[in-house]
Amino acid sequence: GGEEIESINPTTGEVIARVKTASREDYDRVVEQSQQAFHRWRNIPAPVRGEVIRRLGEHLRGHKRALGLPVGKITSEGAGEVQEMIDMCDFAVGQSRQPFGHTMASERASHRLFEQWHPLGPVGIITAFNFPVAVWAWNATLAAVCGDPTIWKPSPTAPLTAIAVQNIVNEVESELDLNGVFNLCIDAGREVGEWMTQDPRLPLISATGSCAMGRAVGQAVAARLGRTLLELGGNNGIIVTESADLDLALRAVVFAAAGTTGQRCTTLRRLIVHQSIAEKVVRRIVEAYQSIKLGNPWEEGGLIGRIIREEAVQE
Repeated sequence: GGEEIESINPTTGEVIARVKTASREDYDRVVEQSQQAFHRWRNIPAPVRGEVIRRLGEHLRGHKRALGLPVGKITSEGAGEVQEMIDMCDFAVGQSRQPFGHTMASERASHRLFEQWHPLGPVGIITAFNFPVAVWAWNATLAAVCGDPTIWKPSPTAPLTAIAVQNIVNEVESELDLNGVFNLCIDAGREVGEWMTQDPRLPLISATGSCAMGRAVGQAVAARLGRTLLELGGNNGIIVTESADLDLALRAVVFAAAGTTGQRCTTLRRLIVHQSIAEKVVRRIVEAYQSIKLGNPWEEGGLIGRIIREEAVQE
């Protein structure tokens, strides 16, 4: 019901698909579906919920190669991101048998105090373009084993990976006669994210993006006494001491700065070097940068592809 957006291959500039976004009516329907699923999903034993995630991990393994080409990443990074989803499924399966709570001594005779964790309800997940599927898995797999359905708002610059993953999820849910545990809602900008942050039906919002986005999300959710998980931009530094193994350190420096075309929260932005080796380090970094292969990320040996969009250069 919303406007149509184009999905563009950043390497070639080619429009590879057009995607219809959600209207407010679509969004409300998704939330209602998630709420209905919550009443059933929360009553399923946690280890059984873990079995659903185990099956999801198996499906992702079968599609790893096809999914491993997101947003112009080099093949090793793209495949690594899909592997993160698989690893999160494995981790969450183990966690599904460990929803522990403390037992405490009571000052009253014949009484026992204990804590028991209860599912919150539908959880909103807002993800950024740079890790378009891994961040979703970090949140959705753990939320699911805790008994919480999820509603995913992906970046509008990377909608196809989200659609692909949602289709895989739909296969798993269909096999197990489930519906509404994992939900997807795509927009053309910030609309769905704003609806989610202001929606009291979503007790927790997990958002990944810029610090400016985090401030807006945090304030909006806090105003309704909701909860947030925020993963925001960084200002990361590496310290190179005079005793450092420079071969090892410089490999880390170059990839930390250039990997994912510098488009991640963990990208290296500051290098702090002991003065006794500063000139040597600068010289070797220049040499390393001169050897970096730019261009098509799918070509063998490539390290840097195209940035997601021209506007990001200014941002």
